[in-house]
Amino acid sequence: MDLGIGNKTALVTGAGGGLGRAIAIALAREGVKVALADINAAALDAAAEAIRETGADVLALEWDIGDLSFVDARIGAIEARFGSVDILVNNTGGPPPTPASGQPVELWEKHFRSMVMSVIAITDRVLPGMRAKQWGRVVTSASSGVVAPIAGLAISNALRMSLVGWSKTLAREVGRDGITANVVVPGRIGTDRIRFLDEAKAKREGRTVESVSGESTASIAMGRYGEPEEYANAVVFLASANASYTTGSIMRVDGGLIASV
Repeated sequence: MDLGIGNKTALVTGAGGGLGRAIAIALAREGVKVALADINAAALDAAAEAIRETGADVLALEWDIGDLSFVDARIGAIEARFGSVDILVNNTGGPPPTPASGQPVELWEKHFRSMVMSVIAITDRVLPGMRAKQWGRVVTSASSGVVAPIAGLAISNALRMSLVGWSKTLAREVGRDGITANVVVPGRIGTDRIRFLDEAKAKREGRTVESVSGESTASIAMGRYGEPEEYANAVVFLASANASYTTGSIMRVDGGLIASV
């Protein structure tokens, strides 16, 4: 199927990690010019090399997106190399596991800046270029915690849920400009982040990692953790020309994990 995005320009944040890297590679395979952003230089270089192997154009930007002073310069570098951004994939790292109460204000502020304000600032910076073309895709990766809050992940639940409200509101504002805004919700996808969370839960509860992951697997309708590539395929669809009438939505890619409708 031709997804109609060959030669478009995409920016993927958090592109050195499991989900971001898979998304960037999947976009590259569709002929998209991909700009990668990540704070981890080694992971960023590895992701860029994987994309070069597809034959796609790639620009790797070492970037702490929590530092908003870099937004204009980094987007400017992308525009100088590829032109304005057509597809923005907002993919941020997750905070540490915490309860809802008793957390320092500074911790909330730090992650609000890196997980929420960064997404808003980067999106605001690329929207004028999308409006000029009357075409754009804004896809924001969240967590299953926005549908069913996850115990022990209070900061993630709260901050990612705020992005759902922002994205839904944005969709109504930019729809007539040919721009869509959607949220994708991963369930238990087999990445380093999920392994870290399983290990943290095992340590908190005095259990083995195997028992924790086995319990999680048992709660998933498909009986397994997802692959990053399976998540990336859903994101790429929402970034495609074929998803032109899909906006303001939340797409679950969870293998049936979330029990609610």
